[in-house]
Amino acid sequence: MEVRFAGNKDLPAIVEIYNQAIEEKNATADITPIELEDRLQWLKDHSPDRYPVWVVEKDGAIAGWCSLSPYRPGRMALRYAAEISYYVHRNFRRQGIASVLTQKAIDACERLDLKTLFAILFEINTGSTRLLEKFGFESWGRMPDIADIDGKEISHVIYGLRVR
Repeated sequence: MEVRFAGNKDLPAIVEIYNQAIEEKNATADITPIELEDRLQWLKDHSPDRYPVWVVEKDGAIAGWCSLSPYRPGRMALRYAAEISYYVHRNFRRQGIASVLTQKAIDACERLDLKTLFAILFEINTGSTRLLEKFGFESWGRMPDIADIDGKEISHVIYGLRVR
C-alpha cells in the first residue's frame, strides 16, 4: 500500500470513488454525479505544501483518497484550521485505507502549520464517526436535519481534533 500526493492522472479514480459516495447517499451532500472537469480546479487549489490531496494505491489501483481543505478561505483568523475529507473505493473498504489516510493527514499538520482538523459528516455515517473517534476527534456540533436527500432529512455533525 502506497500513500502519495494526488496528481491529474489520479482524477478519474478520485471522481469514480466520489461518485460512489454520491450514489450511496450517506457520505456527501452532493446528490448528482460529478464529472472529471468538475474536479480539475479543485485539484489545482489543493497543493502538497498547504492543502494536500493524497491517494492510496493498493494492488495497482487507487483505493481511496483524502483531502485537507481551507475553512472559510480568506478569513485569516481561521488559517490554522482545515477540513478533512476522505473516501474509499467500495472494493477496498474495511481494509484500513481510511485509517491510513487519516493518520497521514494528522501527521502532516505540523508541516502544514495547521492546529485544528475537523470533519463535517452525515450523522448516519457511523463508520466515519467511529474512525474519527479512534483518532481522538470529538463531537463539536450537530445541525439537525439540514440535508435532504430524496426526501429524507439527515443531520450534519461536526467532529474536530486539536492537533497542536
